[in-house]
Amino acid sequence: MQSIPIKHVGQSLVDAFQREYYYLRLSITDVCNFRCTYCLPDGYQPTSTRPSFLTLDEIRRVGQAFAALGTRKIRLTGGEPTLRKDFVEIVENLTALHGIDQLALTTNGYRMAKEIAEWKRAGVTSINVSVDSLDPKMFHQITGENKFVDVMKGIDRAFDIGYEKVKVNAVLMKTLNDKEFDQFLAWVKNRPIQMRFIELMQTGEMDHFFHQHHLSGQVLADRLIREGWLLQPKAQTDGPAKVFKHPDYQGEIGLIMPYEKNFCASCNRLRVSAMGKLHLCLFGEEGIELRDLLQHDEQQMQLKSRLQAALQGKREHHFLHQGDSGIRSNLATIGG
Repeated sequence: MQSIPIKHVGQSLVDAFQREYYYLRLSITDVCNFRCTYCLPDGYQPTSTRPSFLTLDEIRRVGQAFAALGTRKIRLTGGEPTLRKDFVEIVENLTALHGIDQLALTTNGYRMAKEIAEWKRAGVTSINVSVDSLDPKMFHQITGENKFVDVMKGIDRAFDIGYEKVKVNAVLMKTLNDKEFDQFLAWVKNRPIQMRFIELMQTGEMDHFFHQHHLSGQVLADRLIREGWLLQPKAQTDGPAKVFKHPDYQGEIGLIMPYEKNFCASCNRLRVSAMGKLHLCLFGEEGIELRDLLQHDEQQMQLKSRLQAALQGKREHHFLHQGDSGIRSNLATIGG
């Protein structure tokens, strides 16, 4: 195993393969009020009667340690993060941290129309909202909720209050919503939306569903290129999406293809679960406990040391291409 270069000690998160980490995906709850077929088809099932998610102070201390180690972007995830009653306070605490210049949110959008102005005032700099279908009936079938109109109103409201771009996520699946690809393209023709298609990923509870509905992202990439879409360079804190632009379109297309060769080579993000565990990869391990070092502000040095040490155990890549999703039974437990 390679050692960390001297210049990085004490100030950055660098793994054994010299990948630097600037991006934290921070889950603040496992609870979700949707029942998406590819994630929680039976709805949220708590593992204990009273799950103890990270407190406001614990979340602040996590953010503070990561910021001190060079993290510039934090994305709040869930479950559905906006279900937390202290969601706005969480945003305010994290945006106040020195060094954090992007505070992003991934949401199912059901509260956007009513609350997004307050989120923006608190410091949310960018929004990702899930819209798996532009057909209200198919949206209901996939998500288990008849909330299509509410979510679309929320996206309109985001533009009304000043967001210049909204990212929209969809898991494109064979025999379900794959025939809507052209409709999605038309939707972003004159709207500043980055439409992101996420390749269905295999998890422990969803093997049959995966084999029935998986659609390779490379099929979509090949079509986009044939039709004149151009792949864009990535910024330092960008996520895993390959982003394509077309001169005739105001919107963009993003493809997240975890089965692509070398998908992990540009990894720049780490995850902390709502229960306070560090996860080095979306798929694989049990997680490294952080919560014992989140109880007092005086523990920051120990916390940073544990983060840096843990990162040396990060694998070079996942093993999804071999059908191995590790222990991950579903994506809601770690924020996707």
